[in-house]
Amino acid sequence: MEDDAPVIYGLEFQARALTAQTAETDAVRFLVGTQSLKFDNQIHIIDFDDENNIINKNVLLHQAGEIWHIGASPADKAVLTTCYNKTSDSRVVSCAAVWRMPSDWETGNHESPDESAHNPQTLELLCHLDDSTHGNAACVLWEPMGDGKRMISLADNHALLWDLQESSTQATVSSTATLEGKGQLKFTSGKWSPHHNCSQLATANDTAIRGWDLRTMSQIYCIENAHGQLVRDLDFNPNRQYYLASCGDDCKVKFWDVRSVQEPVKTLEEHSHWVWSVRYNHSHDQLVLTASSDSRLILSNMVSISSEPFGHLVDDEELSEGEELHQEDK
Repeated sequence: MEDDAPVIYGLEFQARALTAQTAETDAVRFLVGTQSLKFDNQIHIIDFDDENNIINKNVLLHQAGEIWHIGASPADKAVLTTCYNKTSDSRVVSCAAVWRMPSDWETGNHESPDESAHNPQTLELLCHLDDSTHGNAACVLWEPMGDGKRMISLADNHALLWDLQESSTQATVSSTATLEGKGQLKFTSGKWSPHHNCSQLATANDTAIRGWDLRTMSQIYCIENAHGQLVRDLDFNPNRQYYLASCGDDCKVKFWDVRSVQEPVKTLEEHSHWVWSVRYNHSHDQLVLTASSDSRLILSNMVSISSEPFGHLVDDEELSEGEELHQEDK
């Protein structure tokens, strides 16, 4: 049986923000946010039809500014958040907001498949997640498996826990945590743990990784020099509650047991440039995907630190030539 041909979707503008829409259970759907300084930016809603191996798209306008981070509500498929740049008083400011898609974007009113791209509808602003006292927003994290009413925003050296009201048109800060130390400390990324009743958060700043208890907004662990250079991204193992993956500008991907953070459990050195993203497969946690500015995506098979036994998912004989699947030494 031959593999399906790859499906390629081209964007009019460059993009750095992508998320899966987990609240949509009837389709495989992704949201992509664009970056353009000259034109109105866009949210591309991409549905993948796996039976026919084709992509269906819709485009919505995001007129607020270029999008640097995007997140989808885990409970309402029409609600999303963006972190975006805008110019204010001749300086660039990073903001965050909650948006709702137009109610009729999915009804198929367009005369042709490309109609939405030529005459896109505009996102409805529900509320801003801005607090001028807390600085520039880097990302917004939805509570995993939550009801879509709690979010965390990372802004400069502050982590803010937000409560959304019933209509999602108002958000209030319920608690905050502050990164303290010498110099101008800033959060670069974070991940809300799906374990421990969603009461823990991991954050990255410079070369350090920190864990936070959201019930008290206090620090519970710190890995001071987790990477030799800037930490870019984090992800929790979906099945092993204490396991955390990290990646950074030292070209490495590391796996940590947060109960004992003196040394990583495992280190990968497959990339030759900065590693920007790391993600676990939510069905098979031995599969870890990494993306780097060396122009490579690498899928690694981390069997020894997964929740599944050796050989459970794939045997060597089943790997086709050309598949860049890196299996660790057994």
